[in-house]
Amino acid sequence: MAAAFFGRLCLYSNYNVLIEFFQCKFWELSGCRPCRRIAANDVPGLRASAAVGLAFLLFLVMPSVTLSGELSGQASVIDGDTLEIRGQRIRLWGIDTPESTQLCRADDSRPYRCGAKAANELDAFIAGRPVSCAPLSQDQHGRTVASCSVNGIDLGEWLVRNGLALDWPQYSKGRYAVVQREADRAGRGVWSGSYVAPWLYRACLRAQGSPTNCSDDANAHP
Repeated sequence: MAAAFFGRLCLYSNYNVLIEFFQCKFWELSGCRPCRRIAANDVPGLRASAAVGLAFLLFLVMPSVTLSGELSGQASVIDGDTLEIRGQRIRLWGIDTPESTQLCRADDSRPYRCGAKAANELDAFIAGRPVSCAPLSQDQHGRTVASCSVNGIDLGEWLVRNGLALDWPQYSKGRYAVVQREADRAGRGVWSGSYVAPWLYRACLRAQGSPTNCSDDANAHP
């Protein structure tokens, strides 16, 4: 829209001083070249007028940049709750999956890498299909926090339902609590044995604990 607007100015303006100054300053945005360059002192108040024009340009352009809407495309699975689409990291909203170094215990009490399992299961479920994400916010690591789906299936809900992730009430306000209880009753995923909530595991690591020791607390259910 902005490029078309400037294109029309290039074709139809009558070399009005303000328009020419405006074009010279913003030709990189529009892709067109100014008709002729002008001196900054051609008319009094030129710079002030240009500032008004810049504010108007930002009013037109910024909504399309900051409110870009849905992200979609082929997704790479970084870990159980993080995707990448076209180079942009996306953190799934409202859930938390075990970390890649984290161990859980199965129903036979044998340890397994539950974080790696979540990532592998998610990758297999997506199976190269397009992923659609609705951005909600940005986290402290600069990742986009979003609700993502494949063929209308909420990936966060799918992970929690299969016992691969936990509802994270600090952020979700219990959005996935019902499906989590279902996974618990059915003994799916981490609910088949024992685990440490991922946020407690990370806190343990920050306190200088080791992955093995921080994983070894079967009573740390939320």
